[in-house]
Amino acid sequence: MALLLPLISFLIGYRGVHYLKSIRPLLATLLARLLIPLVIIYNMVFYKEGSLWLIGFSILSSIVLFSLFYFFAKDKLRALCFSYLNGVWLGLPFALAVFGPDAMPTIIALYIGGSLFGNISAVIAVSQARQHWTFILKNVLQSPPVIALSIAAILSFWDLSRFEFEPIVQWTYAANKFLVTFAGMCILGMWLSQVRIQLSDLKRSLLLISGRFIFALLLAAGAYAFLPIPHHVLTYSVMMMYFLLPPAANIVALETYYQGTGISAKYIASGTIASTILIGVYSVLVHTMMPTL
Repeated sequence: MALLLPLISFLIGYRGVHYLKSIRPLLATLLARLLIPLVIIYNMVFYKEGSLWLIGFSILSSIVLFSLFYFFAKDKLRALCFSYLNGVWLGLPFALAVFGPDAMPTIIALYIGGSLFGNISAVIAVSQARQHWTFILKNVLQSPPVIALSIAAILSFWDLSRFEFEPIVQWTYAANKFLVTFAGMCILGMWLSQVRIQLSDLKRSLLLISGRFIFALLLAAGAYAFLPIPHHVLTYSVMMMYFLLPPAANIVALETYYQGTGISAKYIASGTIASTILIGVYSVLVHTMMPTL
């Protein structure tokens, strides 16, 4: 039943793209600037142990992955696609579908870290001119996750824990999670319905994402050994799923703006299909080996 909403939402977007295409920008803006920030605020106000360390782990992992890929390929754009992952449109809906609402604090923390990395590195990677640090700082401070974190930090001055299980808070949060899943998977469906990629592109993406996942096992092992992240099976299962996500969708928008090209669209499209396949396989394996998860 957990997969029913994402599947229906995906099919609505995929089959109804001709009717829904006009509202796709609005849906994407609503998701990125309202729905996801509300989830961030909720999870940071009602803080869960280890979230700040997960944010740091996500930033560090992204830096390591970017540096590793660039060292071998000498291609900043592809390195960005390898390290800056789609934690907003796909990470949250997939985490909800595969692991349920208990996965939210973990995937939100990982998304925040990845987004902070992306907002700093994306402009540097795609811009042909050297950007001044004040421009990069402004870009980071105006990003939705940072604004949401700032609001959560202000709210944290008061002890709001007694409100966490109030019916109105829980109903609002449940409705927001529903909208996040619907919007994210519907946008994915609309996007994939209009993209044509070759089998070679898909094979390359499957290989790259699988390789990243294997390398991420070392990163997760390091986090398990040295960081005070709670040693919960669910937490580390979500962490590994995060590394199966495709490149962030807004990379192509930045590339188009700064370079006038759209090369990354192919990487994002093939990566999204490959990611969907791999996360499906991963979820089956995880729930087969750990049915109580």
